[in-house]
Amino acid sequence: MLNKTLLLAAVAPAVWGSTYLVTTEFLPPDRPLLAAVVRALPAGLLLVALTRRLPSGSWWWRSLVLGTLNIGAFFALLFVAAYRLPGGVAATLGALQPLLVAGLSTGLLGERLTRRTVLAGLAGVAGVGLLVLKSGARLDALGVAAAAGGAIVMAFGVVLSKRWTSPAPLLATTGWQLVAGGLVLVPVTLAAEGLPPATLTGANLAGYAYLTLIGAALAYTLWFRGIRALPATHVTFLGLLSPLVATLLGWLVLGQRLTPWQLLGAAVVLAAVVVAQHRPLLRTGADNYQPLTTAQRDTDPEMV
Repeated sequence: MLNKTLLLAAVAPAVWGSTYLVTTEFLPPDRPLLAAVVRALPAGLLLVALTRRLPSGSWWWRSLVLGTLNIGAFFALLFVAAYRLPGGVAATLGALQPLLVAGLSTGLLGERLTRRTVLAGLAGVAGVGLLVLKSGARLDALGVAAAAGGAIVMAFGVVLSKRWTSPAPLLATTGWQLVAGGLVLVPVTLAAEGLPPATLTGANLAGYAYLTLIGAALAYTLWFRGIRALPATHVTFLGLLSPLVATLLGWLVLGQRLTPWQLLGAAVVLAAVVVAQHRPLLRTGADNYQPLTTAQRDTDPEMV
């Protein structure tokens, strides 16, 4: 069950790896906030309609907080970074997220920070850098701030999603967050970008539909399912797969060339993801092992 859950959770960042391709090839230029709203709000309304369940009690404000962190603020910052930075720069900054989640998990979830996790996190950043950074890549201050901010808000969103376990079905909780995030973005979008363009091409509509149904409704359901069942740090390391998939799509779809450094970076990223999934084990017999309890992990020499 654990392997199946992990593999399904990995589908989400793999899908998100196509965001940059869809943004640059299908969406109208210079409308990052519109793209964020269209991606989140229709998907959330669809899931709420399917489940026919609304939040209750504290989950009204918790949905707003989680929706803002995981969806609203993150989507806005993601698309701003996509428009203002080369994908490699944005992806490398985003690769800091596993380290941020690991740090936040120590304070908010009571998880211990291991050397293995820190080293895997640093290797992930280095691997993504090798994979996507190019010499002479331009740096835009607002784009850098947006990419770094996106990593920070998503890290908080992941940890709080683990801390606040909803009693409602997964689809309902996902829908609440998507709706909340989309609604938070609407006034900001109208103020910054105005009304949507009067005409949209077939390619624009196809791009928006893909981001709504696949990039949001499907991907976030699988992502939150993984957060419910797995340690937050383990799930967030799967996010390193996004730049890997983005690079592969650039090679397969756009005909971009892969260098030996990029292949090395891909190998480092995959190794970091695999190593980060390790859980300390306790020998219980000749060939039987069990995960360490919290108390047992406290005395493990690997912990820092």
